[in-house]
Amino acid sequence: MVHCVTKSAIVDHEPKGEKDGARQAVFVGTFKHCLDPKKRLTIPSEWREQTGSGSGLYVLPDVTSRCLCVFPASEMSRRLEKIRDHSISDRKARQFARALASRSDLVTWDSQGRIRIKDELLAFADLQGDVVMVGTFHSFELWSPAHFEKEVAPDEADIREAARYVGF
Repeated sequence: MVHCVTKSAIVDHEPKGEKDGARQAVFVGTFKHCLDPKKRLTIPSEWREQTGSGSGLYVLPDVTSRCLCVFPASEMSRRLEKIRDHSISDRKARQFARALASRSDLVTWDSQGRIRIKDELLAFADLQGDVVMVGTFHSFELWSPAHFEKEVAPDEADIREAARYVGF
């Protein structure tokens, strides 16, 4: 198992719509871990601590790339509010919710910090041995090394353009 550079923090600010004193996890850094023979993946302890004791993780297929997006329960709850805001008669919103929820998984870690992601999700992201775990501030992603190298290595111009796009 290779452990790459990582930093993590818990930000003590109150995100919009959160209760007083709510903490928001911030996932930063990159780790490389391997699936064990039982296809379990160890979540870095720094990241486990941020999700809250006993909290599960929601694992979703990414909608634009061949990777998995992993959200702590608090972030997933925030995102679900956006879906709940749509009417039950909103066909597109229901279709999206149905398609994403049926392909997603809720996992918890064992006493050694390992999670077992269902085979369909592992196959979607082409995760077989090595896994690159990348922090995205509010969540983290799981990538096969080949897909990560191919899709995630933007040049400086791409980073500047993306920063402008999100208003950073």
